[in-house]
Amino acid sequence: MEKIIMHIDVNNAFLSWTAVLLLQEGCKYDIRKSYAIIGDEDNKRHGIVLAKSTPIKKLGVVTAEPIFMARRKCPNLKVYKPNYKWYKMMSDKLFELISSYTPDIQKMSIDECFLDYGPIKHLYGDPLDFAYKLKEEIKTKLGFTVNIGIASSKLCAKMASDFTKPDRVHTLFNEEIPTKMWPLPIENLFFVGQKTANKLKALNIKTIGDLSHAKIEFLYPYFKNQAAKLIESANGIDNSIIEKDKTVTKGLSNSTTLNHNLIHKEEVLEILEAISENLTSQLRQEKRYANVVRVQLRNANFKNYTHQMKLKNASNSMATIYETAHTLLNEMWKDEPIRLVGLGLDDLTYDVNYQPSLFDQNDNFKKEQELDQAVDKIKNKYGKQVIQKASLLGKKEVRKKY
Repeated sequence: MEKIIMHIDVNNAFLSWTAVLLLQEGCKYDIRKSYAIIGDEDNKRHGIVLAKSTPIKKLGVVTAEPIFMARRKCPNLKVYKPNYKWYKMMSDKLFELISSYTPDIQKMSIDECFLDYGPIKHLYGDPLDFAYKLKEEIKTKLGFTVNIGIASSKLCAKMASDFTKPDRVHTLFNEEIPTKMWPLPIENLFFVGQKTANKLKALNIKTIGDLSHAKIEFLYPYFKNQAAKLIESANGIDNSIIEKDKTVTKGLSNSTTLNHNLIHKEEVLEILEAISENLTSQLRQEKRYANVVRVQLRNANFKNYTHQMKLKNASNSMATIYETAHTLLNEMWKDEPIRLVGLGLDDLTYDVNYQPSLFDQNDNFKKEQELDQAVDKIKNKYGKQVIQKASLLGKKEVRKKY
């Protein structure tokens, strides 16, 4: 079956959805065409720009900057408070409409998703025609616009949807990568954060095309195991699949929304370690094992990021799950404030057959099992807080949460 992925992204979601509500309530003009932002000036701590109109973007206002700075750039600025209940309703309507065509969608955040078009191509025909039809249907029925990217992979579909905005459909198939993607600045590559981009620029890798032609031997000393993935991404290589919503019976997950932003990766690791301990203990009680580990982050602008990794061997080991979560966090870390941290264990099974490679130490696998079982016995007898990982000692907030 031909692999065709679409990425659907609402244009300026919070501002667009606020505009829809105001127009329904009788507003005489569309705030999307005015000097408007979404923000909350009453909240001193979070008085930042959450979304901005196109006219004010042209004045240099950027998302996440303090509102008082935005006012310096535009004295006529009008601030509208966020309405998260309304945003959730609009998001639900969007995904309900898209789901009427296929259940094969993966929600990435409140305002974006991936759609697997391959299985339904025989029903709706040419993917470009379908994308234009879907885009117009969303605009007509729901009152806001979206960008749709079409490609053979999730990475390229996401890249395509970020091309010219708003209200556009773009393709980025493999044969288009050299002309459409390679000339772009390196920071435009999906998954590349500013810190990584700066390191690449210091190595004279300034465009995605530069990275696509880089040698792994050259990058490895600076990026270690991420070097190969960086080069693959620059060449549009991404074999990840659409992850449909999983039922509770197929996975376990836990997440926490913090009452303050986390700005250091080490703080996020502490949360992941505590959740790992909690979930793996539950797995062992149920005598089940996880094949897939998934980490979710939500930044201060409510953007969700999810990375997952399939384990070589199904596991319920605290050490294995946490080390995998640590690896995933390193891959997705963007040096930005984090408000939600989540960990999921998916594709659960009651059977496990350990298959060691030439480099594995089977004794380590047995020792991990014995250590986890010993900890479980102590906790079952004396309570969960009687024994803690050394790195969690003194972390009262983390311990209380889990």
